[in-house]
Amino acid sequence: MTKRSIYVAYTGGTIGMQKTANGFAPVAGFLTQCVQSMPEFYHDEMPEFVIHEYCPLIDSSNMAPTDWQMIADDIKANYDKYDGFVILHGTDTMAYTASALSFMLQGLSKPVIVTGSQIPLAQLRSDGQTNLLNSLYIAANYPVAEVCLFFNNKLFRGNRSTKAHADGFDAFASPNFPLLLEAGIKINLRAGKIATPSDKPLEVVNISPQPVGVVTLYPGISTQIFENILQQPVKALILLTFGVGNAPQDAALLDTLKQADERGIVLVNLTQCFQGKVNMGGYATGNALAKAGVISGADMTIEAALAKLHYLLSKNLKPSEIKTAMLQNLVGELSPD
Repeated sequence: MTKRSIYVAYTGGTIGMQKTANGFAPVAGFLTQCVQSMPEFYHDEMPEFVIHEYCPLIDSSNMAPTDWQMIADDIKANYDKYDGFVILHGTDTMAYTASALSFMLQGLSKPVIVTGSQIPLAQLRSDGQTNLLNSLYIAANYPVAEVCLFFNNKLFRGNRSTKAHADGFDAFASPNFPLLLEAGIKINLRAGKIATPSDKPLEVVNISPQPVGVVTLYPGISTQIFENILQQPVKALILLTFGVGNAPQDAALLDTLKQADERGIVLVNLTQCFQGKVNMGGYATGNALAKAGVISGADMTIEAALAKLHYLLSKNLKPSEIKTAMLQNLVGELSPD
């Protein structure tokens, strides 16, 4: 029986870093060398795989929409040659990349798993070995045909994931959607669906960097902050509000938001809470935002909402069309009412 073949794109991040006099740093070729020295990656039950290291390697803090495009185009270029894809990435912005790829890779019939580690692969006690080993094995044997994020024995839907712990192994969570798969003593499928082989072509949507603002509300926040943020060239603003989507019932603030909406700026309401969804009809304070033109982001993560806005704004749609699409569940990023 022919072994499945997996394409590994090493974009950068902690997993492939080497210890230097100035601390851990990415070094070209070091990750590939580490993997080749670990016999478990070449066990009989493991798939074939090839590692492509990006040049230069990208620290995930420096990731930008242009890099999302490069990764999506790389998958497209290799799509017909491999059975699945593993993207090695730094943890800091991993959920943003996974969210963006979920909108960009349309007609996906093969697994794309984004993973990385909190400790470099070459170091004692690294979580990188388990994360990469499992990602390769799952991509080959439990192919869930969507953009996923694998970390600490859990496979998450990419656009439902968020970084929840700065320095723990259990670094990611999916607050409003169940796990796709869990790798315990046995590998247990949860909400994920195993893909059947398909010749369906992959389409990659081109996205370009977009001026999107994000503001976290706090007690006593000044309306001037909104006035400053909502100036050109901003096309959209994500408001991280209280509870189920509430904000101060301040006439000046609401007027500023209403004027921004009338200028065609898309205003999206997300909750600051880790779990749950926006319900702007629940309280008068939320209802006032809705009357000012602010739309609900439901239970999207900030990463998914930001990626979705980049995707929609790149399509040159009218603000009204973007608003309509933001309220729709396009690729599993939000829970329908």
